[in-house]
Amino acid sequence: MKMSNRVYNILFHTHTISGIVISAILYVIFFAGSFSFFRDEIISWERNEPVKESSIPELDLNVLVDTLSQRYDTYGRDISFTRYIEDQRIAVSLSAPKDTTAQQKGGRRRGEFFAMNVDDYQTYTYAGNYSIAEFLYRLHFLAQLNLYGRSGYLIAGIVSFFFLFAVVTGVLVHWKKIVSNFYLFRPQASLKNVWTDAHTALGILGLPYQFMYAVTGVFLIVGTTIMSPPVLKFIYDGDTEKMYDDFGFGTKKFPLAMEKQSEAIDLNRFVDQATARWPEFHIKSVNLYNYGDASMHVAVTGHPEYASKLLGEGELVFNAASGEIVSEKDPFSHTSYLDGASGILYRLHFGDFGGVGLRVVYFVLGIVSCFVILSGVLIWLVARDKRHIEEKKRKFNNWVGWVYLAICLSMYPTTAFTFLGVKLFVTEFDASRMTSIYHIFFYSWLAFIVLFTVKRDNFFTNKFCLIIGAVLGFLVPIANGIISGNWIWVTYARGYDDIFLIDVFWLILSIVTFLVAIGLKRKDIAKPEFRPVASRPKVLISK
Repeated sequence: MKMSNRVYNILFHTHTISGIVISAILYVIFFAGSFSFFRDEIISWERNEPVKESSIPELDLNVLVDTLSQRYDTYGRDISFTRYIEDQRIAVSLSAPKDTTAQQKGGRRRGEFFAMNVDDYQTYTYAGNYSIAEFLYRLHFLAQLNLYGRSGYLIAGIVSFFFLFAVVTGVLVHWKKIVSNFYLFRPQASLKNVWTDAHTALGILGLPYQFMYAVTGVFLIVGTTIMSPPVLKFIYDGDTEKMYDDFGFGTKKFPLAMEKQSEAIDLNRFVDQATARWPEFHIKSVNLYNYGDASMHVAVTGHPEYASKLLGEGELVFNAASGEIVSEKDPFSHTSYLDGASGILYRLHFGDFGGVGLRVVYFVLGIVSCFVILSGVLIWLVARDKRHIEEKKRKFNNWVGWVYLAICLSMYPTTAFTFLGVKLFVTEFDASRMTSIYHIFFYSWLAFIVLFTVKRDNFFTNKFCLIIGAVLGFLVPIANGIISGNWIWVTYARGYDDIFLIDVFWLILSIVTFLVAIGLKRKDIAKPEFRPVASRPKVLISK
């Protein structure tokens, strides 16, 4: 593929500029997103609640609803039980009561959303149910920046788009030497060549992964920003219901009969019927419409087990009184284009279809992507640390490097410190839990950033971030054993695989990063010698 020098220079500079503009935020997204692959296990580890066989088919829905009826006036409400993650708590949503004449307990006439432990039926608010896993998951699409509307989502979407642009232009720039440069590594060469070789080799290795995440990231963020109220005014004239119906997110509506059921209904039989009809069907939620009313309907939704079929969404809607199926969406016979296209993008992005092994591979590739981002910026910094560049610009570039590396590299010790701090000090699941996690993470991150920026030594920042992170990470399983009694050998013997995985994960990660840290040596950069240019000999011109 031939390319003119002008086109090459345009692509090279746009690749560099787009990469630098998004690099720090992109690093945060990849780093936090890499830890989010173990979201379920982190939650179990943090709460000391090992995941048991508590999927929806194993739950007693009758007991759950009776428990809710003792605490709320459930008549006429839409009630949903949804399992977003594999843990001991299930998400419960109650709509606002549709019967306007009914008096609500405590005078509350609004909807409710909370988590319920399926073992002891204790409920938790969103803030009280907050976890490190939820924090890191939301940080990877900058949800914490949603100070006004969806500004965090918008920034993440813009970064994803520029990341896709940087990946494509990077391939075009390196296309002619993409094979030869992959095998090129010069550790004894100049610092710029070392970073360039590492950036190229690891960039090629992680190219499919990075391209996939750029595309799926843009899709997911566009989905959340386009379907926001301001945009709907232009696309659907503010008709949100039609918008959600077109995209398959519409909620079902059944008119309230204003007549209570004559007899109690066994809710478990609807789940049993769905399981009998589709044996390899993974149930994600059960929705009760107009609970307690004669017009009550029950919807069981989910997807096929990934071992049998990767894509597809299924649903069975029953008339609660008669038990008849009024609506059916078979996920095994036919998958619509919308379900297939969105499903494959979701599955690729979350990596939840291949077990722990796949998520470990995703994590490693995510950390490799972080290194590619860092090396790209370091190439830019080293290339501009030349004597011919004016002193003011060189100082500015150096400050950019110090602050940039302090922000990015300190995320590792900050994350380890947050795991340690939450296990030791944030033990209550109350309204203050969410704020406490915010304070531990952001204040410690700020302290590390200030410390390493003031030090103004990139080698020191790199080495000591790895050492501090390794030490703190090594203390994580020790703290878990002291506080909960779930030492590594205990969780292994009892079959608490999720808690065991997180302790072993931090142990291995700490050992690897510590070995890397002690192996780092400061590379002496030879300063170019400036010799006076010999004066040109005078030419005698005879007259």
